[in-house]
Amino acid sequence: MKPLPYPLDHLVLPTFKIASARERLGKLGFTVAADARHPFGTENACIFLADKTYLEPLGVASREECESATLEGNVFTARDQAYRFRQGEDGFSAVVFGTPDAAADDERLRAHAISAGRMLEFTRPMQMPDGSKSTAGFRLAFAADLRSPDFFSFCCERINPLPTDRDALERHANGAIGLIEVALSTPEPAAFAEFFDKVANGPKITQQSFGLMIEAANARIAVLTPQGMEAFYDLPVPSDDSGLRAGAILFRTRDLSVTAAHLAGNGVSYTHKNHRILVRAAPGQGALFAFEETQ
Repeated sequence: MKPLPYPLDHLVLPTFKIASARERLGKLGFTVAADARHPFGTENACIFLADKTYLEPLGVASREECESATLEGNVFTARDQAYRFRQGEDGFSAVVFGTPDAAADDERLRAHAISAGRMLEFTRPMQMPDGSKSTAGFRLAFAADLRSPDFFSFCCERINPLPTDRDALERHANGAIGLIEVALSTPEPAAFAEFFDKVANGPKITQQSFGLMIEAANARIAVLTPQGMEAFYDLPVPSDDSGLRAGAILFRTRDLSVTAAHLAGNGVSYTHKNHRILVRAAPGQGALFAFEETQ
């Protein structure tokens, strides 16, 4: 029996300061959760969506703790530090898939020579809008392709699941209710089909004119040529680097006019393309954000 593909779980967006990300993302109409600190020096302030995916703006709370964790073999901090060194403090570094068994994934990734290093298990506190607190626990199995130093992925098993009653955090003034697509670019999309096949546990992958379409259980991963990024997202990307670069996030909204009105009301510049609203990356927003209306 063919295994079920994994769902998209969350996206990692490095940022210079969590406060600047909170300000920018709030201006875009997102409800941003309270700051949360990792035990290895990073911190986040997540955006939770109604389809149970989320964005993780990632800051550095303590550079000393991050560097110490990296020296001890922490892949998460090592990849974050490498990304910031090469690409700057704001960006989009990782696509994360949900899994019921990270240990089994780690074995599989090692068997296919795409493990990025030692598994990581940790807990962190989480505060809800009503002031209640809980502890979330995670186990991560990392994957990377040596041809793509500025992108990585991991399978995330939730040990102590995040609270299921997150209604207040999942309501957004811009109308966003979920993720439709994540867009990555490379001049050679087909070269990375095997990588995503293994990381996402055998998703359907189709070759299209501008690249690959990878069907996770709940969203698409589009691996596009530079020409494809221009065609779908009006996003110029380098064509002289064959590695993967994460560049755009497509959100689902029930009413695009609500999104447009909120952006305009907050003075956020945007354009229209292919029945979508496009908002270019800015400090605190490490990727192009696109919004599309679905019923």
